[in-house]
Amino acid sequence: MTNRELLLTAVKAADDKKAEDIITLNMKGISLIADYFVICHGNSDKQVQAIAREIKDQAVENGYEVKRLEGFDEARWVLVDLGDVVVHVFHRDERNYYNLERLWGDAPTEDVLSEIANEL
Repeated sequence: MTNRELLLTAVKAADDKKAEDIITLNMKGISLIADYFVICHGNSDKQVQAIAREIKDQAVENGYEVKRLEGFDEARWVLVDLGDVVVHVFHRDERNYYNLERLWGDAPTEDVLSEIANEL
C-alpha cells in the first residue's frame, strides 16, 4: 500500500464514521514525522472513539500496521500513527483549543474528500 492509498483509506474511514471538518495536510518537506497529517473531530467521546477505531480497523484490514494509538480511552485527542500518515481525531472542544491547522499553517492542504467521492 502506498502512502497515498493509506491516506485515502484513513480519510474514508473517518468520513464513514461522520467525522467533521476533515482536513489533510501535506507534510512532505515540512515534518520528518510523517508525509500527511489528517485532522478531524467528533462531537462526543463515543464518536471520537468510533472514528479512531474505524481508521485502525481499516488500516489493519488493508494490511498496514498501526504503529501507535494514543488517547483512545480519554477520547479527547486520539492520535492514530500509521507511519507516514498520522491521524489526529479530536473532540470538538479540544480541536478548537489546540488548533493544529494554524500550528502547521505552512503545510498545503489536499482535497482528499473530493478524490474519495470521485472513486465512488
